[in-house]
Amino acid sequence: MAASLPLLATLAGMAAATASTRLAGAWLASRLRPGGRAVRLLEAVPGIVLAALVAPTALATGGVETAACGLAALLAWRAPAIVAVIGAVALAAGLRGAGL
Repeated sequence: MAASLPLLATLAGMAAATASTRLAGAWLASRLRPGGRAVRLLEAVPGIVLAALVAPTALATGGVETAACGLAALLAWRAPAIVAVIGAVALAAGLRGAGL
């Protein structure tokens, strides 16, 4: 595929938009000092985003996937992420191997 001027302009625009939002976020974060409630909310954001991404898959698929996602959530609460992933994959493989 040959690179055309509109394609290159689109890529440059997307790169500029990405860079500007990152720089603006860093600039804003260096000037704001959130209070206790805002800090607690910001600390909860990664878990909330993860739940929003995983929940549709966990609930819209079969029982094996739902069980694996549940185990991953329980393991991720107390163990490193790699342990949660390996445990969930092992459970899914075991249930699939058992014919479920």
